[in-house]
Amino acid sequence: MMAARRPAAEKEEKLTALPSGRGRGWGFKCVTHIRIEFFIFFNGGQIMLRSFSIYDIYQRNAGIFGSETALTEAEQRITFAELLKQTDTLSAILAARGIRKGDRIAILANNNRKFFVLFGAAAALGAIVVPLNWRLSLEEIEYILKDSDPKILLADDNHTDKISTSLSKEIQIFGLDSSCKTYPCIDDAGAAAPLEPAMVTNDDPFCLIYTAAVEGKPRGATLTHGNISVGNIQLAAKTGLSRNDAYLNVLPLFHITGLNLAMSVMHVGGKNVIVEKFDEKAAIQLTEKEKITVMGSFPPILSRLTAEIDKNACDISSLRLVLGIDGPDNIRPFEAKTKAKFWILYGQTETTGLVTFSHAMEKPGSAGTQGFLTKMKIVDENDREVPIGETGEIAAQGPLIFQGYWRQEDVNRKTFRNGWHHTGDLGQLDADGYLWFKGRKPEKELIKPGGENVYPAEVEEVILQHTDIEAVSVIGVPDPQFGEGIKAVCVLKSGKSIDAKELIEFVASRIARYKKPRYVEFVGELPRKPDGSVDRQKVKELYGKK
Repeated sequence: MMAARRPAAEKEEKLTALPSGRGRGWGFKCVTHIRIEFFIFFNGGQIMLRSFSIYDIYQRNAGIFGSETALTEAEQRITFAELLKQTDTLSAILAARGIRKGDRIAILANNNRKFFVLFGAAAALGAIVVPLNWRLSLEEIEYILKDSDPKILLADDNHTDKISTSLSKEIQIFGLDSSCKTYPCIDDAGAAAPLEPAMVTNDDPFCLIYTAAVEGKPRGATLTHGNISVGNIQLAAKTGLSRNDAYLNVLPLFHITGLNLAMSVMHVGGKNVIVEKFDEKAAIQLTEKEKITVMGSFPPILSRLTAEIDKNACDISSLRLVLGIDGPDNIRPFEAKTKAKFWILYGQTETTGLVTFSHAMEKPGSAGTQGFLTKMKIVDENDREVPIGETGEIAAQGPLIFQGYWRQEDVNRKTFRNGWHHTGDLGQLDADGYLWFKGRKPEKELIKPGGENVYPAEVEEVILQHTDIEAVSVIGVPDPQFGEGIKAVCVLKSGKSIDAKELIEFVASRIARYKKPRYVEFVGELPRKPDGSVDRQKVKELYGKK
């Protein structure tokens, strides 16, 4: 209050950034009139008053569960206190490399403990993580990197072939850990003094997760700190997660379901057990060794686990919850051989994961009921809610809805029209509130082989690049291993010939291999609508059984 009496003439018209670029409660050091200084300090405090960032989870857990195990990877065990220390060290290194609030940091790696260190470090800085799907092709990854424009890319040696020479000249590239021999390890990038956390609010972006290519190019779904925290709380509340849980990270951490499960278990003080990739034998053995209680599953994980249980004498009685997507024919035998319950779900990256989820056997074939923090309705083409039992588009509201697609304002306006997120998916609600998934709207036609998202238009675009193909329609068909398979129904150019295997490899050489068709059928012509476009629904009716 004494400073408030300073004469008004004593002022400097200048705001200078704090040396670290970070300050808890304010973003700048004010060297102007004391009233302006007070205004900035007061507003900063108000902004932070109700904020809770991902970094706050790390600080909280270190204070409460400090000596308990947060992560295990191979034989390495890391406590919550050690995780916070590693997080603070990395955040200082990244800041010394020029990373500030809002900057993007990409990561291209198999599941690794350093994912969690990076999540915390980026959150402390207010930076945005861009986890890359390593199954994508070099060209697809290059597009995402150019679109998200990260300052730093962290990679492991498994996927350095996906980094082009031109990109390495534009982005600072470091090895994720010391096992990377291609690039210098980020931990060796030079020591830096510890920093205070940045002013990060619930509405600040935490990560960009790129979805499947709707119109030939993927879109970055912007998820906030609030999205992730609320998603953690919802999953924990409905499934009963606690500090006694241990999650086996078999789903990739670039995938929203893998991220949701991992961060939810971390949030409640549970243990994350890291494995690079899914392997059924290793999964069963680790379940016994680490007393795994929680796992995620997309086809064919569940069927492979069930088969392995018959061959392996390990005790997996600790496993209580498996969450994901699969059919009753695979769920029933798995539950019969274990004490675990399989939880079915419906959700998107754009909804931070789960909109509906329940024990799958409550209503076999359904996608469960709404979470505690989601609102959902089924609407027609005019956004009017349809009666119970009728099919329409699934629309959602609530604190889990993403902030929007990165740099896609026109798409965002359409997606968020009338105050609801329009998923592009079709469904029905029954009288008990269970959601029954009914496919996708034509403009958002999507195929999900093994839990991945593939838009037919993207595969069709590649197939049409082959000089022997006149026309093509790509559809989803039932697949015994992956739940849904990709089928290409093709018309050859006059006098041309190509076999299915050659065409499949042609596609796999240009986009991610999981997007290649598993089935190919050559036909004389494709059914068309009056406007001349391919009638995809008719193609499904004629050729949709593989």
